[in-house]
Amino acid sequence: MEIESAGKIQTVLGPIEPGNLGITLTHEHLLVDLTVAHGPPTSASDIGFYREPVSQETLGQIRYYGAQNEDNAQLFDVSTAIDEVNSYKEHGGTTLVDATSVGIARDPLGLFRISNATGVNVIMGASYYVADAHPSDMDRLSEDDIVDHIVRDITEGADGTGIKSGVIGEIGCSWPLAVNERKVLRASARAQRLTGAPILIHPGREETSPLQIIEVLAEAGADLSRTIMGHLDRTVFLRSTLTKIAEAGCYMEWDLFGTESSFYPLNVDIDMPSDAKRMSDIAWISSEGYGRKILMAHDICAKHRLEKYGGHGYYYILRHIVPRMRKRGVSGEAVDDILVNNPRESLTFVQAQI
Repeated sequence: MEIESAGKIQTVLGPIEPGNLGITLTHEHLLVDLTVAHGPPTSASDIGFYREPVSQETLGQIRYYGAQNEDNAQLFDVSTAIDEVNSYKEHGGTTLVDATSVGIARDPLGLFRISNATGVNVIMGASYYVADAHPSDMDRLSEDDIVDHIVRDITEGADGTGIKSGVIGEIGCSWPLAVNERKVLRASARAQRLTGAPILIHPGREETSPLQIIEVLAEAGADLSRTIMGHLDRTVFLRSTLTKIAEAGCYMEWDLFGTESSFYPLNVDIDMPSDAKRMSDIAWISSEGYGRKILMAHDICAKHRLEKYGGHGYYYILRHIVPRMRKRGVSGEAVDDILVNNPRESLTFVQAQI
């Protein structure tokens, strides 16, 4: 098996030099179907709302009350994605990681069209989302089968398209970790060794989930220094836990910027932190010496967060958060590390261990 991407970053249009990556958000979704995360409701009135199209009349219930809505959880329109990505480009954005993995409507050809039309680099994911989104035959798939699938997506192209994945993830993990999710984690670690690709994790919604995932990955031989632990905003609330993740060598990703409602319907037992809290946590872990392990994104995966539907769009961090960080005393060099240098280092393929 020949790996041609060592020392490169693999986009849907082909490998690029790391120096050409530019400003990068490491966890977004341009095309996705996340209805699996919510599922249809059971009462008649709620089912009616669930089936309504996103509109001025429904956005308030979706945005402020977490009302389940099928249309909101589906980003299918390539033309809309092109418009949204062009807005990101106009604000200085150069690259986006599309974290859509197998099970939530990954679309290699759609991502190719978006990147080709906008000139923005798009990096596509591999591996599998959470157990609820696994294919029906996952129980019978062996770890070796999953390794082969991930490696093929990276070296030959996904779904027979010839369009190659550039990151293993987002790998979906629940709490507690499902048996098949553990199998996927182990297979992903092995695929990382065989390809030199980075790993991107969607942890379960529990404080210690990232630590459990790190343990499974380490036992399977993953390179934790090239593993991105996502969704820290809604997962980790203790600085001691954050320190353990940092000490393991992982990249730490705050990827829910723009989500300013404290109500989090996917885990009503926690309060979703504000952007101010995200910036505070980033400043603290940076002061502890881990500034070169920080990544940022929005994890846009629903219509109500797109500019077209009155949301903040993919440029929110660049237009709104970066100036706030600078006002708080964060240096331009530190901002460049988070948005340019750290993504470049985390997403560059290394030599495979075959």
